[in-house]
Amino acid sequence: MTALDLKSANSAAPAEKRPLFGLSRPETADAIGEALSLDVRKARMRANQLWRWAFHYGVTDFDAMTDIGKDMRADLARLFSLERPRVIDRQVSIDGTRKYLIELAPGAEVECVFIPDVGRAGALCVSSQIGCTLNCAFCHTGTQKLVRNLTAAEIVGQVMAVKDDIGEWPSGGEDRKLSNVVFMGMGEPLYNLDHVARAIEVISDGDGVSISRRRITVSTSGVAPEIPRLGELTNAMLAISLHATNDALRNELVPINRKYPIAALLDACRNYPSLSNVRKTTFEYVMLKGVNDSDAEARELVRLLKDIPAKINLIPFNPWPGAPYECASWDRIEAFAEIVNRAGYASPIRTPRGRDILAACGQLKSESVKARASERHKARIEATP
Repeated sequence: MTALDLKSANSAAPAEKRPLFGLSRPETADAIGEALSLDVRKARMRANQLWRWAFHYGVTDFDAMTDIGKDMRADLARLFSLERPRVIDRQVSIDGTRKYLIELAPGAEVECVFIPDVGRAGALCVSSQIGCTLNCAFCHTGTQKLVRNLTAAEIVGQVMAVKDDIGEWPSGGEDRKLSNVVFMGMGEPLYNLDHVARAIEVISDGDGVSISRRRITVSTSGVAPEIPRLGELTNAMLAISLHATNDALRNELVPINRKYPIAALLDACRNYPSLSNVRKTTFEYVMLKGVNDSDAEARELVRLLKDIPAKINLIPFNPWPGAPYECASWDRIEAFAEIVNRAGYASPIRTPRGRDILAACGQLKSESVKARASERHKARIEATP
């Protein structure tokens, strides 16, 4: 259990507020019990009340927690923060996709994307790092240097901010708009696994945001040693950014392959906990014209995955300024998919979403390394007649 540095309720020094979104429910109960000298039962009861108001109803003010006494609300407000990260820019695609530029702290910004009509209802693509270290050749995010890992609170905060924007409170209704969360935004989740795992614990809690772990997918570029641990910690669905069928090409497209080549990566996938024909690993394969889109490579892909319960997502390459590749033709993608399908693998072709606002797969890059969002907003206002 993580120790929390909360002062006693009777201390003269004010307790430092902790972001509630980074704590699990048991940690919340421990913090309340320690700070307010409550026994385990009462601390757990108060934590359950707080949790439901914050994560199920999405309240932003402790005074809205009407079944909690006024004095206790004041104590909780002194201990915890319900503050969301600030949405400083929001773009809406012609297909309904929403891209958010979110400020986590001064100068620290990430992008996340809400895609309606994906999964059961809609999917939120969240970031786990500011920038990325992997430098995948086809990915725009890889051109931004890593700034730092995100905390669990900052990851969950993306979910809370987007739920505010799409008006999805309370959580868990039959008409919900957000049903899936995918760690496919900025950064490599397995280089920040502890915080990713803590965030998943919060997001999946049935009395809170209530998104099933079977609807939470973590995508990795191939940090092979951490793949089994991801399953043990989270029981989330696994996705692999594969994109090539031989080490020479994958070394070029996904440089981490030089450290963890395809054979090591696939061995880690075979050892993923709970892997079965019901819980398949998704292999992502971006279709690059004249690079990895031949019939021979489709057949080799089938051979590589023959003993792994898997489905294969074929992703048309999404262009970005200065990209060194082109998207394979639609006929070529369909021919590739036909070979994979005939071998017995589901191989859906991912429909590009949000391309017009650079919100599609591989296009995210924090605006903080280009122009400040506030400057762009000011420019738009000044340009308005």
